[in-house]
Amino acid sequence: MKYLGIHALPGWVGLFTLLVGAGSARAQTTPISLDSAEVQSLRRHPRLRQAEQEIAEQRALKRGSFAPANPDFLFSAPTGEMWAPGVVQTIDLPNVYRRQRQVAQAGITLAERNREVSRATVLRDTRSAYLALQFAEAQVRQLTYQDSLYQALRVATERLFAAGEVTSLQRISTDAEARQVAVQLQQATDDRRAAQRRLGLLLGRPTDALVTSTDLRRTGQELAQTGTALLGSLPAEDSAALVRSPALAAATQNVALSQSGISLVRARRTPALTVGYQNQAFENSSIRYRFQFGVSVPVWFWTYRSQLQAATARSEAASYQLQTQRLELSTQYQQALADTRKFSASLAYYEQTGLPQSRAIISQSQRLFQAGEISYLVLIQSLNQAFTIQNTYLATIRDYRQALVELTYLRGE
Repeated sequence: MKYLGIHALPGWVGLFTLLVGAGSARAQTTPISLDSAEVQSLRRHPRLRQAEQEIAEQRALKRGSFAPANPDFLFSAPTGEMWAPGVVQTIDLPNVYRRQRQVAQAGITLAERNREVSRATVLRDTRSAYLALQFAEAQVRQLTYQDSLYQALRVATERLFAAGEVTSLQRISTDAEARQVAVQLQQATDDRRAAQRRLGLLLGRPTDALVTSTDLRRTGQELAQTGTALLGSLPAEDSAALVRSPALAAATQNVALSQSGISLVRARRTPALTVGYQNQAFENSSIRYRFQFGVSVPVWFWTYRSQLQAATARSEAASYQLQTQRLELSTQYQQALADTRKFSASLAYYEQTGLPQSRAIISQSQRLFQAGEISYLVLIQSLNQAFTIQNTYLATIRDYRQALVELTYLRGE
């Protein structure tokens, strides 16, 4: 009777597979590749649109860097006989406007650096979301296979129990395993739906049922090769590895902007020229309107001193921010590098040993059970061990790819 029960499994597995396939065929999905996802996210993500508008703002400010003070229109009565209109204009020395233009240009460069940070962040988020969807899809496929097998085992166990061939403990154990896998499959399906939503939001397509174009499991062997080659080419020093980091470039440019602000404050401490055109004569004078010239002296020294202190403090804060950014990036790089090496070794184990062993465990445990050489509980334990290896293999691929995504982001690639 044992042989008869296990021999009935392929029929149940085939029936369940057909049912799953029919349900999948009814669902309308939209396949998408990683390259296409990256292009769409870069085109539609609001973070990049915001970055473009910030650049436009800084460019508009640069066009107004030559910004003399507003002219003073006034009425005066120099002779005491009549009121006459006049105008007075204060003009800074050319060095002030040159410094203002330099500050504006530094602001444009900083906005451009921030745009590169936004671009790298969007790409990292998109790659992570795509990877999460790949992992969720792989989990659903894996658990669908497990669920079909355990459901067939449960049906077979019910028949064997009714015939008195298995104990109540074996029946309960099989039912518990089948129900547990069914719950895990439902959870994986919910995770896949959430991953589709997350990727869809990044692409501006939140209602589409997106599916990835590549099965995560099939990328393991290629990943093991490319990851090993990448680890061999990475620089040993953090400074060399992070030289193209967009976040580090933005922090460096922020220091340059703050230092140009100090130069601007110092330039504004110099005197300014004053030019006027007013009535300065009696009514019967042949030339009543004359030019007048003067100098605007920065006598309120405490104001300029406070501005210089503030600009200096801002520059020092930017320098410390750069140091903090470099320290954080170095720490993140070392962690991502350690994760890459760790998961590289794990993936190599699963590719060479773990995954083949799991397949062997599944096939041999069924064959031995059919031959009556192992008990029913040993069969369940063997299947659980094999499926645990396969699930861990999928998680290793995901974690390995996520570490590579972080390395790519940190290196500015």
